[in-house]
Amino acid sequence: MNGKLLKAALCSAAVTIEKNRKAIDELNVYPVPDGDTGTNMSMTMTAARRELLVMSDSASAGEVAEKAAGAMLRGARGNSGVILSLLFRGFAKGLAGKEEVQGQDVANALEIGVQAAYKAVMKPTEGTILTVARMGAQAAQFTARENSDPIAVFEETCKAAAEALAQTTEMLPILKKAGVVDAGGKGLLTIWEAMLAVFHGQAPAEPEETPVQTRKSPDTIAIGRVDLEEEITYTYCTEFILEKKKDCPDPFKLRAYLETIGDCVVVVDDDEIIKVHVHTDNPGLALQKALEFGQFINEPKPKVENMRIQHAGRVREAQNAAENADYVKAEPENKYGFVAVAAGAGLENMFREIGVDCVVRGGQTMNPSTDDILKAIHATPAKNVFVLPNNKNIIMAAEQAVSLADRNVIVLSTRTIPQGISAMLSFDDSLDVEENRKAMTKAFERVSTGQVTFAARDSELDGHKIRKGEVLALDNGKLAFTEKDLNKAAYKLAKKLVTGETSFLTLTYGEDVTEETAEELFEKLQSKFGDKLEVMLVNGGQPVYYYMIAAE
Repeated sequence: MNGKLLKAALCSAAVTIEKNRKAIDELNVYPVPDGDTGTNMSMTMTAARRELLVMSDSASAGEVAEKAAGAMLRGARGNSGVILSLLFRGFAKGLAGKEEVQGQDVANALEIGVQAAYKAVMKPTEGTILTVARMGAQAAQFTARENSDPIAVFEETCKAAAEALAQTTEMLPILKKAGVVDAGGKGLLTIWEAMLAVFHGQAPAEPEETPVQTRKSPDTIAIGRVDLEEEITYTYCTEFILEKKKDCPDPFKLRAYLETIGDCVVVVDDDEIIKVHVHTDNPGLALQKALEFGQFINEPKPKVENMRIQHAGRVREAQNAAENADYVKAEPENKYGFVAVAAGAGLENMFREIGVDCVVRGGQTMNPSTDDILKAIHATPAKNVFVLPNNKNIIMAAEQAVSLADRNVIVLSTRTIPQGISAMLSFDDSLDVEENRKAMTKAFERVSTGQVTFAARDSELDGHKIRKGEVLALDNGKLAFTEKDLNKAAYKLAKKLVTGETSFLTLTYGEDVTEETAEELFEKLQSKFGDKLEVMLVNGGQPVYYYMIAAE
């Protein structure tokens, strides 16, 4: 197992999980619209594939693993993506310095990855991706003692992982009730089995061809005169200059031949030389034919370049440029700074008004990557940067940015937007970092959050059938009930959240709720609770959630 084979396997796995991401998404028990497991794992793997495509096939196995792991770490999205990146980070450590990989190397690398993943999760739960990875790694160690063949070891890893995945249904009651296996475990097995297929000699999976666009979308990226949507018919751009033979045939014959094996053919000659340019899949044939007309000169030397790799590199550069467009690295001049994750113009403005330096656009359906958060941290002109993820599925990605940042980063485990706002409002510039961390944490932990959204798909939970499009009421992240009427659901949820200790009730309405509808609900809540606590109405403009209700 060398670097070329490992590179092909990883690239194939990225394509394979992208093709299967929707099926993996649908394994999620809760039918809420979110940045689902398959999508997050696919985007994490795609970040690796983008980097690997521009690597030379001569790179060692250790170099390929390191490149993939680094890209996954920065591109990790959601908890499943972070865990996946940690598994491959450990895998890369196990293969460090290896030109080729033996069976024991695979086993050791997988074990290091599992250990890293378990350490990163505060309360590891069996019956998840962690279980699938651990049992696969254990099988690898057992096999490697008897067999030095790395592919045989990886094959047994996949078999054990498949058995573990089947067991997840019995290990977690919520999975058993829904009759599904763990989504993260399924994603990992999909990746490993796609790699194994390549190890066994199958051709790597290729992305599905996208239809030719009749017009460019507003977010089409272009660098200079390079069209990043161009179709590449032939792989190699081949250029050379010949010194003509004394009895040199007519150069037109060379041109005619080249047009049979490629395109973009240019053949220019004078009394002494012939200059040639051609795009072809067979540069060797072009060079061999050229010898019938003359000999190659030394300067400039014949040049053969892989246009597909070049093109992938340009796309990657363009994507990086686009991703960096909103962030300019700032020197840490101030003592404190803040980064928050939010979606919706109203919420973004609110966070800025209460002191947040950089708002990373994201949330439930678009979990930002570790790199997205890292760029925002570096764009914050402060020595100490507090990060507010405001979503449970973004916390781990934010935590991965801590070790990558060039300044002190404190990630507060805010799971909702109201918690993030409460944490910001409790910040005190006169306190030191640790005192503020404690005060802000205490503040957001006092917030109860209700969220009103919709069912993204048909589902069954705790014996209750949920239909796609039904209104869902979430009480601190857990499904409380379903409804058909939006305001009725929000009012019922608000009553559930309010306790005798509640002083403030904040209703934040989203982009799919009209001001008139929100006002109706606000007046009803004001009538119910106005004499006991302060009720506020905010236009957050957030997607996905019709209403977010904060009780403090």
